[in-house]
Amino acid sequence: MNSSRHFGGVFDYKDISDRLKEIEHELSRPGAWDKPDALTPLLREKSQVEDKLAMYDELVGAKDDLDDWLQLSEEDRGEETLTALDDQLQVFEERLNTTEMATLFKDAKDKSPAILEIHPGAGGVESQDWAEMLLRMYRRWAERKAFTIKVLDLQPGDEAGVKSVTLQVDGFYAYGQLRGEAGVHRLIRISPFDASGRRHTSFASVDVYPDITEEIEIDIRDEDLRIDVFRSSGPGGQHVNKTNSAVRITHQPSGIVVQCQNEKSQIRNKQSAMTVLKARLYELEQQKLDADRKQDYASKEAIAWGSQIRTYTLQPYRLVKDHRSNTEISNVDDVLDGNLDELIRNTLLHAHAENRHS
Repeated sequence: MNSSRHFGGVFDYKDISDRLKEIEHELSRPGAWDKPDALTPLLREKSQVEDKLAMYDELVGAKDDLDDWLQLSEEDRGEETLTALDDQLQVFEERLNTTEMATLFKDAKDKSPAILEIHPGAGGVESQDWAEMLLRMYRRWAERKAFTIKVLDLQPGDEAGVKSVTLQVDGFYAYGQLRGEAGVHRLIRISPFDASGRRHTSFASVDVYPDITEEIEIDIRDEDLRIDVFRSSGPGGQHVNKTNSAVRITHQPSGIVVQCQNEKSQIRNKQSAMTVLKARLYELEQQKLDADRKQDYASKEAIAWGSQIRTYTLQPYRLVKDHRSNTEISNVDDVLDGNLDELIRNTLLHAHAENRHS
């Protein structure tokens, strides 16, 4: 085995390969597929293990290619060779950053799909438009990574934007990558809704929960639930929903309210709402058990000044700044178009460093 595949002892290629063999053996057992739903966690782990092995192979391959171009550049210092060397160096750096980030996923929940909610702050149409911009940003990020993204619930704004949206995101360590996005996001810009062209500040909150409903059983009693059905909201006209297919579930002991209206079927909306409810109840319990948490779900900071984790400034200058890692990116359009990798990576590194010193 190539020693480079031990990656400093953080990942052991042989151990991970052996785990893949164990999973494949488990799946090939007689009767293993009698209950396909029960295999979902194992199949997800198989996909993630395969992704890890592919990631390591790509890093080793990029390193080998870089060595070849370095050797060639010693013999031929022509412009074409040096350009190819520079391109290969960038490929290697990208592969190295991806592998480095994967070392930060130590919590068992990190490999779970993520449930991501966006809520505009005070400010009406301004904040609702900003919430829709964040929705587009996370959708584009997921598309760049070939992740699966599903809209569980979306309540459109009265004039523009969205009043709230709930997404389910599934892919390589989806929750691990997105958990650092939880918090208040601030936008500073010249408002397109202000005829006077004044600068406005808008806020929106992002909440992220691990979708652990298939791995962990959450006990929810029927008598603790109030289930309301209603007609889905929409843009009007021919798209108006004429049936009571939307579902709102209130978990009375915790006060958590979830709703889903994106499916035409009331049954599917109820299933999606229960998925979100289970994830939020699980996260609530985790917060209660974690004595180091500064606040629990019920005392979440206001979506307003002083509580933001990241600021996106469009005027008078252009800059995205993460207030935890102090990462600054001047290409705001690229970030809003879904290029969040540097911000996510630096947030994870910052959190990892803080945990080491705590």
